[in-house]
Amino acid sequence: MILQLIENGNVASQEDLRRALARHSQRVTQATLSRDIHELGIVKTADGYARTQAAAEPVLPSAERLVREFVLSVREAQNQLVVKTSVGSAQPVAAALDAEGWEESLGSIAGDDTILIICETKNAAERVANRIREMLA
Repeated sequence: MILQLIENGNVASQEDLRRALARHSQRVTQATLSRDIHELGIVKTADGYARTQAAAEPVLPSAERLVREFVLSVREAQNQLVVKTSVGSAQPVAAALDAEGWEESLGSIAGDDTILIICETKNAAERVANRIREMLA
């Protein structure tokens, strides 16, 4: 609701924002509102409150960092790779690997602790596996 109010109108102060929320049956304290503004990545500008560019586009840590921290193994199966990660880490690792834009990778599917990467050929899968293994080193 806060983001919607900021994007749809001029919100010059926290008090303006608190009143706008109250009009939508959302009662909040100043402390809660201040914390929410910070967590949402909202900044005060000369024109009032606005979303920062960073808040609009979440930034992932580098693929190399995520691979080093969370990948346990990489196994090839023809044109596919099975990447095992620590529990709960597969999705951010897969998103970071996808963001690398490797042309050999056609796409990936991530569960909780496993990523399936599909490549066009066995050779392409080997190249991607080697890149991931280099990140592990």
